[in-house]
Amino acid sequence: HHIKTLPFLSCTYMPVVCVCLVLWLVFTTQIGRLVIGQNGILSTPAVSCIIRKIKAAGGIILTASHSPGGPGGEFGVKFEVANGGPAPDMVSEKIYQISKTLEEYAICPDLRVDLSRLGRQEFDLENKFKPFRVEIVDSVEIYLNLLRSIFDFNAIRNLLTGPNQIKIRIDAMNGVMGPYVRRILCDELGAPANSAINCIPLEDFGGQPPDPNLTYATALLEAMKGGEYGFGAAFDADGDRYMILGQNGFFVNASDSLAIIAANLSCIPYFCQMGVRGFGRSMPTSTALDKVAKVMKVPVYETPAGWRYFSNLMDSGRCSLCGEESFGTGSDHLREKDGLWAVLVWLSILAARKQSVEEIVRDHWAKFGRHYYCRFDYEALEPRTAYFIMRDLEALITDKSFSHQQFAVGNSIYSVERTDSFEYIDPVDGTVTKRQGLRIIFSDASRLIFRMSASSHVRATLRIYAESYEKDPSQHNKEPQAVLSPLIAIALKISQIHERTGRKGPTVIT
Repeated sequence: HHIKTLPFLSCTYMPVVCVCLVLWLVFTTQIGRLVIGQNGILSTPAVSCIIRKIKAAGGIILTASHSPGGPGGEFGVKFEVANGGPAPDMVSEKIYQISKTLEEYAICPDLRVDLSRLGRQEFDLENKFKPFRVEIVDSVEIYLNLLRSIFDFNAIRNLLTGPNQIKIRIDAMNGVMGPYVRRILCDELGAPANSAINCIPLEDFGGQPPDPNLTYATALLEAMKGGEYGFGAAFDADGDRYMILGQNGFFVNASDSLAIIAANLSCIPYFCQMGVRGFGRSMPTSTALDKVAKVMKVPVYETPAGWRYFSNLMDSGRCSLCGEESFGTGSDHLREKDGLWAVLVWLSILAARKQSVEEIVRDHWAKFGRHYYCRFDYEALEPRTAYFIMRDLEALITDKSFSHQQFAVGNSIYSVERTDSFEYIDPVDGTVTKRQGLRIIFSDASRLIFRMSASSHVRATLRIYAESYEKDPSQHNKEPQAVLSPLIAIALKISQIHERTGRKGPTVIT
């Protein structure tokens, strides 16, 4: 394989680690040019942006955010293909097969690359390409130029600096997003410097997992609860996921955020120009997006979890907006989910509608109905135990006797309408992806979903998703846990997850 140009990123680790890996790649794959973010820093969306801008063959991302491995589960590697999206399954499988044949690798320990100095550096590595070029680029500029072409920056700037400005609080969680938040939201759009917190990328993220949810983004949540700020957001380690909070800590779940963005795309100049062709969501994501699509008369594509499944849809012109319940949202401007893009969409909506976050969400519920939704994560399970739980559960729910079964929990009765092991047929190339989660759909459109995630030889995560739809606006002010507790009780009963794992509850609830 002769790869001539490859953008490269380390968002969390020492630059020397990056250089060692790159040099190994140089000798084994005959790379002639590397494009690296200054100081080894690039967000995942920025990598996708650069790949597409310079028409690179692909890119490598070192990130603690992507199916992390290593002794402490703190290190992951992701490969982006030429469209700027995650490698398809067939590419990942080919890489894996080749990895099993490797017997040795060469390094160049004396080579010194100054990752802090912008510009081109040339070396003679005695390989096919002479000279071998390393180009250090501004981590933000190319990506920022793309965002300028998508949004009305003047409208967002007026929201943040004008006479009716709102105060915002943005938490970069000591991941890669610090330089982007400061440069784009503060320097470019005028937010005060003290609006941004935890903006220094740290190898240990300051001792807190860089996961933008209510469990880990506690500093942001507490600040928002005080009522001083009208808008809050947090980003994950590599900048592709996000969380939105309104004044007084009003939480917007990821599925609602996706649906609200879809319903308000007319606030974004990019979509006014390009139009809206269709939407995509991962199967576990709530069906809130489907309600919007029905009104807008555009198709919805339901895919397995994993952004790579959206790339084909976008490349073929079928899909304009995609999202996952794990706080990932993006559009066809890139082939990756994009946390800062999503935040700028929200700020654009606030500027156009002149309402608070909570008012926008409640208006959406009043029009489309509310989808009560939660996810229970059981992390670090023994893989065999998790496998057998899923195996036995699949046998149970796919048995004919389970069909049309009724469950009575308190005053609620749930009738099973259909069950399956989710299978996806790609509408572009016909590729079939099987066993992507177990679904129980009830007669009132409520759903229970069970899915294995982030498995390895030493740990596994089992996720349970519950969703219940409520059209009546008078019933929209309930706590999700209270509404969904009967469904959760059913899930725990049929899976026996607590009895079989010895757990008393989930590791994380979102």
